[in-house]
Parts: sequence; structure tokens; C-alpha cells
Amino acid sequence: MTLEFQVLEAFGPDGAIARATDHFAARSGQTEMAVAVARAIEGAYPLVVEASTGVGKTFSYLVPALLSGERVLLSTATKALQDQLFGRDLPMLVKALRVPVSTALLKGRGSYLCLHRMEMARHDPGFPERSALRTLAKIEEWARLTVSGDLAELPGLDERSPVIPWVTSTRENCLGAPCPRFRACHVNHARREALAADVVVINHHLFFADMAVRESGVAELLPTVRIAIFDEAHQLNETGVQFLGKNLSTGQLLDFSRDMLATGLQLARGLADWQALAGAVEHTARELRLNVGQAYPGSKLRWTDATPEGLHEKEWASALSSLSACLDVAGKALNTVSEIAPDFVRLNERATELAERALGFSCAADPGGVRWLEVGTQLRLVEAPLDIAKSIAAIVFPTDQEAAKSWIFTSATLGDDERLSWFTRPCGLAEAELLRVGSPFDYARQAAFYVPKNFPKPGDPAHPAAVAVSAADWARRLGGRTMVLTTTLRALRSIGDALQATFENSTDMQVLVQGAMPKRALIERFRQADQHGSRGCVLVASASFWEGIDVPGDALQLVIIDKLPFPPPNDPMVEARSRLLEAAGGSAFNDYFLPEAAVALKQGAGRLIRRETDQGVLVVCDGRLATMGYGKRLMRALPAMQRLVSEEELFERLDLLTRTCTTAHPPSWSPWTGTRSGDSSSP
Repeated sequence: MTLEFQVLEAFGPDGAIARATDHFAARSGQTEMAVAVARAIEGAYPLVVEASTGVGKTFSYLVPALLSGERVLLSTATKALQDQLFGRDLPMLVKALRVPVSTALLKGRGSYLCLHRMEMARHDPGFPERSALRTLAKIEEWARLTVSGDLAELPGLDERSPVIPWVTSTRENCLGAPCPRFRACHVNHARREALAADVVVINHHLFFADMAVRESGVAELLPTVRIAIFDEAHQLNETGVQFLGKNLSTGQLLDFSRDMLATGLQLARGLADWQALAGAVEHTARELRLNVGQAYPGSKLRWTDATPEGLHEKEWASALSSLSACLDVAGKALNTVSEIAPDFVRLNERATELAERALGFSCAADPGGVRWLEVGTQLRLVEAPLDIAKSIAAIVFPTDQEAAKSWIFTSATLGDDERLSWFTRPCGLAEAELLRVGSPFDYARQAAFYVPKNFPKPGDPAHPAAVAVSAADWARRLGGRTMVLTTTLRALRSIGDALQATFENSTDMQVLVQGAMPKRALIERFRQADQHGSRGCVLVASASFWEGIDVPGDALQLVIIDKLPFPPPNDPMVEARSRLLEAAGGSAFNDYFLPEAAVALKQGAGRLIRRETDQGVLVVCDGRLATMGYGKRLMRALPAMQRLVSEEELFERLDLLTRTCTTAHPPSWSPWTGTRSGDSSSP
């Protein structure tokens, strides 16, 4: 019996999935994708699948993967989706299909409690006081009970808690085998389970971090796995670029300084002047930051020559040289006490690694990459490849055919052309098999689309204020249920502040702005506003909220996008990629800027309709979509929604949504139809 036949049988009206639940509804797109995945598994070739929202792609790849009887590696974009796959989707399917497989969850070391660092934190003089100590006490109590050590299991722990870096390890500060708590190490326990399991769930960050340094266990796992599946694959290139490059930050230097001081005072007091050594490293790190001056936080400075743009060449070179020399002195001092504890051995290695990075940034950048200086709460020196094409092609298309694997890459949004070149070109997958599966949703009936007329141009300083005024009017008419997506953090602040001021004394409307609380808490508060029915809600967000947000039902019925999401033209990476395209005879605008905007626009619009019963309106406050020639290409990237031509029609549609808004909320997720709830990464 072929795998394809088994898959068709499983998805059939009397198949294993239908027998396991009363809610299964057969979908041609879901079955089509599942069959394509089965063929790629049997044929051992790479497959790229764009499966639009509502297809149910998770089950489309899980069913053939589980029925294959082979070892499988699943990689997702976020830890939240990892938890969903491992904790809900996989167990449900394993039971339904009755396959005898073991599963394991493997995250990066920063997700797990480090027992040694937790014990050191209690005695560290630099540890934050009061509320942080209370949090540490809760972690210490939980540490006695947890089996996995996964901090995501600890109730009430804020993902932004300042305590987390004190009780987790990084590649830089992990002691490895010499650690006194090595036998009980949660990271090593998770790796051992992964190496023994039939199905292992990881995330893209872990995959590329491992590819860069070969230290987290995936490198050992991958050769024994013949099926590798990447969900939310649209994030692969940017994630890979982040990890396959080089970086040095003042944050890393200050962490090293803090760890050296705390360890020295606890384990080798009086054997070196730890205060002076740590102070010197901290001083040189701050001097490096002072070289940049008053650059706007979040800005990226070009670095095409020996010195970043706008900085004094001799002063910058001197700061890097002083930093390297200071780290050398610290390393020598640490070497003298290396026999006392493994902590000093690792600190010495960290000093050497940081000094080498500082020297590396004093030399010319590697050809084929781009270098820049990132200014924020810390200073980051970054050098990155322009894409991951060579790295991915080398493992997906091996010269040794015996090493051939089935590589499955899938997402709801992978491009705006038939070859999905936005994704396949930078990821080195131009020769892979392709499949595009359309959404089962009836967008013409369920959704409408509107571009306001006589609106300020996107570059006009009055544009954000106009967006805020209109959003307030539309949200008030709808009774909330509105999400405003901005293309920049500056617009986020401007529009968010204006909306909060508008509804400051309102008892009918609440305005939530990204950054006010953790992402998951914001989304939950937004959902609750509709469930409780007492106050309307407007959520203003940017960046990561353009994707991975699932609010089905009446809770979200109006998505407003402030302007077309073109890449920032002055970003060093964007500039470098544009120059490369132009040098090859291409058009940076047509081949890079437009596809990037089309994919991002499609992702943002994807927040609106999440299931067959949803209704809503998408508004894009950018007249270029209607007046410029390239607007037609961007419009084609969007689902085929009804076009509203005037604000009067918009008002009528919003009024209709208000009248038809249901008070009952059916279950927001059905595994058998493929829609998700929660903060997943599904575009």
C-alpha cells in the first residue's frame, strides 16, 4: 500500500480522522496538499507549498509524515506554535491514526531553566531586588517540581521578566560537561529525548543557531532524519540571515562583565581585582557606545568602509582596539584561576571569543555580505549574508543522492508569482517542486476592501493623524473590534497616542497599544472585549502583529493598514540587496520592493478572515494602491474581496456588521478544518 493511498484513506469520509471526531469536514485543498507531501516523502525531493488560510496545512503535512513510519523533524517559526504542535496537534493525530511513535519537543537553551545559574543568582550582588527576588523564589520552588525545565510551563512568569536571563544559559555562558549540575541539566535531558524520538519539534531559530555553531543537538539529529518539514517557512530567510552572520553587542560585553564580577567574588575573592577587571570591560563597552553619539534609537548606520557612516575613523578604531585589549587582560586573569571552577574556564573562553569578534569588526567585511551598526538600548555590530540560498541549497540538494531527504516548506504566504520566487530565490529552492493551494473561504461574500479617497499621502506628516481620526470614526461605528496595523514603530506611537487621547474618557471604547503588555496578554484582552460585550476595543500594533495573530469570530471585523508595507529603503540590508539586483540587471523595485510589499500586505490582510463564518472589512489608507500602476499587482496579492468605492459604502458595511454581530461564540478552533486559535504563527 503506497503512502499516497494511506493518506487518501485517512482523509476519506470513513477514514481515521472522520472516525475520531464529529467535526471533520473534507476539504479538497487539504487533501491535495497531503497527497503532494506524501509523494515528496516517497520520492525524497524538496517540496514548497503555499497553503492559504483555512486549508488546514498542519494536518496536511502531519498525516503523511506520521503514516510514513520514518523519523521526522518539524520546525516552526515560534515557540508558541511549537507548544501547539507538540501539546495538541501531534497527540491528537497519533491517537486518531493509531501510529506507535514517540514525540519530543526541543527548544533553544534560553527556554530552559539552568539550575547552576539559578543557584548562582541567589548570591549575586548584582541581582535585582524585591520583585525580582520574589520571582526568583517562585522559580526556585517550581524547579523542585518540574520535569522538563521549560519555563513556558511556569504559570504567571512574564516572558519579559528581567529574571529570565539570570536563570537560563546561553551558548556563551553555558559551562557544558564540567558544570556541577550537568547530570540534572534540562537542556541535555531535552536533547537526549529528541535524539531518541521518532518525531521531534524544533523552531527555525534553533535550526539556524545549530547550523551556525553545531552545538545544540540538531546537527546530530538531522543526519538520522529523512523527513524535514518547515511550517511558517516564510520566516526562514530572515531567521537564517540573523544566525548565519556575525554580531557583537554592548549587551554581550556587559553580561560578560557582570558574570565575571559575580563569579570572581563568589568563587575566587581576593585572587584578582575583579571589580577593576569588570569595570574596565564595562567602561570600554560604554566608550564604544559613546562613539555613536545621539543617533536615533532603532536606527541602522551604514558600514561599507572601515568605519560606520558618520563616525570618526580613528576614534572608532581606537575604541575597538581598547575593547580587544581589555578583554585580553580579563582573559589572562581568568586563566590564572581556571583550575578553581569550570565557570572560570568558560569565562576565559568568552573573553577570547569577544576579543576575536572585536578584531574581526576591525577588518574588512566578508565579500557577499553586508555590515551595519544597530543603535538601540544596546549597540550591535552586525555582519550578515544577503540570503541563505547557498546554505540551504547545500543541504537540500546534496551531491550524494544517498543523503537525499524529503524537505517540505510550507506557509500561507510565500510570494506573489507562480514560482513563489519571493521565497524560493533567497532560500535556494528555485528547483524545488511547487504547489499553491487556494483558501476555501468565500472572500467575495465574507470580506470587503476599501481605499480611502482624498487622504494625505503616506509621506505627509499629517498622514498618521488622519489615520487615527478615521480609525476612531470607523471603530466607533463598529463598536470596536478593530485592529490598526502600522508599518513603522514611529507611526505606531503617533497613531496609538492619538487614539488613546480620543477615547481617554470613554466608557465604551478601550485602546490597546503594542508594548503596553506582553503580546499574548494583549491579544487575550482584545478577545475578551468582544466576549464580555461591555466595551469595544481597538488594538494598535506593528511588526510581529502583522502575522501570527488569530482572532476568529466577531472579535475582529475591521483591519486598518496605515500604508503599503514597502521595505525601508535606507536599511543597510535592503540597500545591499537592491544593489545586488541592479548589478545583475534586475529591477530593485519590481524584483524586491514590490514582492516584499505584496507578501507583507497579504500577511496583514490575513488577520481578518479566519474561518468560514467570519465577516469583515480591510482598509488600506494608502492611495497609491488605487492610483499607481503597481497597485494592480499588489491588489492581486490580496484575496478577491468586494471592493467598496466610497466611505458611505464603508459605513453601510460597518453598520451591517454591527447588526449581524453574534453574541454566541462557537469554538474558535477545529483541528479537522485547520483553523487555529491562540497566538500562533499562521498567516
